[in-house]
Amino acid sequence: MSSGKINVSVENIFPLIKKFLYSDHEIFLRELVSNATDATLKLKHLTSIGEAKVEYGNPIIEVKIDKEGKKLHILDQGLGMTAEEVEKYINQIAFSGAEEFLEKYKDSAKDSGVIGHFGLGFYSAFMVASKVEIITKSYKDEPAAHWTCDGSPEFTLVESDKKDRGTEIILHIADDSVEFLEEYRIRELLTKYNKFMPVPIKFGTKKEALPKPDDAPEDYKTEYIDVDNIINNPNPAWTKQPTDLNDEDYKNFYRELYPMQFEEPLFNIHLNVDYPFNLTGILYFPKMSSDLQLQKDKIQLYQNQVFVTDNVEGIVPEFLVMLKGVIDSPDIPLNVSRSYLQADGNVKKISNYITRKVADKLKSLFNENREDFEKKWNDIKIVLEYGMLSEPKFYEKAGDFVLYPTVDDKYYTLTELKDAIKDNQTDKNGKLVVLYASNKDAQHSYIDIAKEKGYQVLLLDSPIVSHLIQKLEADNENLTFTRVDSDHIDKLIQKDETQISKLSEEESTQLKTVLEEIVPKTNYTVQLEPMDSSAAPFIITQPEFMRRMKEMSQTGGGMFGMGNFPDMYNLVVNTNSELATTILKADKSVQESLVKQALDLAKISQGLLKGEELTAFVKRSFELIK
Repeated sequence: MSSGKINVSVENIFPLIKKFLYSDHEIFLRELVSNATDATLKLKHLTSIGEAKVEYGNPIIEVKIDKEGKKLHILDQGLGMTAEEVEKYINQIAFSGAEEFLEKYKDSAKDSGVIGHFGLGFYSAFMVASKVEIITKSYKDEPAAHWTCDGSPEFTLVESDKKDRGTEIILHIADDSVEFLEEYRIRELLTKYNKFMPVPIKFGTKKEALPKPDDAPEDYKTEYIDVDNIINNPNPAWTKQPTDLNDEDYKNFYRELYPMQFEEPLFNIHLNVDYPFNLTGILYFPKMSSDLQLQKDKIQLYQNQVFVTDNVEGIVPEFLVMLKGVIDSPDIPLNVSRSYLQADGNVKKISNYITRKVADKLKSLFNENREDFEKKWNDIKIVLEYGMLSEPKFYEKAGDFVLYPTVDDKYYTLTELKDAIKDNQTDKNGKLVVLYASNKDAQHSYIDIAKEKGYQVLLLDSPIVSHLIQKLEADNENLTFTRVDSDHIDKLIQKDETQISKLSEEESTQLKTVLEEIVPKTNYTVQLEPMDSSAAPFIITQPEFMRRMKEMSQTGGGMFGMGNFPDMYNLVVNTNSELATTILKADKSVQESLVKQALDLAKISQGLLKGEELTAFVKRSFELIK
């Protein structure tokens, strides 16, 4: 027997491990199962190159709870260690790493969680155990070893009579960690972190029905046998070649990842790259809601099939954090802080690669089946529009597949749209005016008027649309977007023909004075315009610039503080309408009721008449039809 002190000057390293290295005690199991997996896969490699003259077989990892003995066992059939290797790897290397780590990260260790980086994974066991034993037999022909340590720098190392190859770790669970003796808790952790580990993991047994014999009697009772309960899938879809998978396989894998998700994904993107870094994965486009916040943290990040995190900001371009799926890369360090990831050169390359791959896939989906792509457009547009705003590389490619739907469900790319409207919607200054609505019902009357003129009206209704059109205008010369309710139709797209006003200049001035006395100045600017006599007498419009800046400041960006600005409208009065002449000629008291009634009607068409004002209007209207 040998005993000794672990070669370390920081006497209180164990309390420090407990306190600092992990904010999350539960990941001890991930670390120990990962170590067992490594030991198994290393053995596989050594046997395949002929260096280990043993039979690899079909090794598994087993996790066992001994509730009465307050112990948790993790067993593998991997490489194993000799006593000399235990001494070297467990007592010397890990601890010198630990010291160096603690010196360097004493202050920031709490946030960084960089433990896996220093070969310290094994020591996470001391966060939940008051004593840890290792019983291990190497694949080399040497006696087995038994190491014991109670969380002080003292350890013992003796020979063991273990006959079969591999390592057993026994954790004597501490009183403050008895949750890890509960079956449901261990199952939960194995499912969370080890669901796709490459070596089968056994946790208990389950009953399996035996097939019914052909000559079974009528009263035959199904017989069951106990079989290993393997809780992981060692060969998940992303580890296979895209050519070996069909649509159904991708859908089944989605269900495996998200058992509680009832909606099918719209489509998937299989990532597979081995240069200049290694990365595999499958990303799914789920149906999107227009609420950007709902969807985050749905992509799971793995390193060699070990779950790392579902907080993938910085690795996946920001606009894609709303997707779902898996990314697996050995080049992403395990257990590192967010700031480290964001500064890491590999990670930036990965982010750029994913952006490019997603853009290429969208382009091919669009080209292969445009009709199907158009059907899915409303479910994916929010992600793509966000991508255009936040990722220059995505924006460059977006012209090939980003669509602009009309209120009549026609879909154009930007190039097609320009081509379709250039003859009719170019104004007298040579600007191409794209008309759009954000709500078909609320802006119905304005859409109608535009369509009567033969104009196309787009339906752009996502919350970030004002930012997007601002960008499109900046990048496309002589292109301007205007919402259909931002001015009366002749002003939206100004042509050369001018309407003559029925009212003289003097009458117009008189009418404007009457209107300005009655219409509230805080919200409305009165404009007189000679329009077609059949056009509405009063129209409320909201200037594009003011409204757009206000919307942009509400969703971040735009002019500072505009979000709290009161809504300003224009009241456009058609001087060629009969009502304009009637108001002009009426008595003062009649003028007031006519203007109020007409203003309320204009407000109704914009959905602006509410509450007390609406009640008064309805009452007044009934009075008129007595």
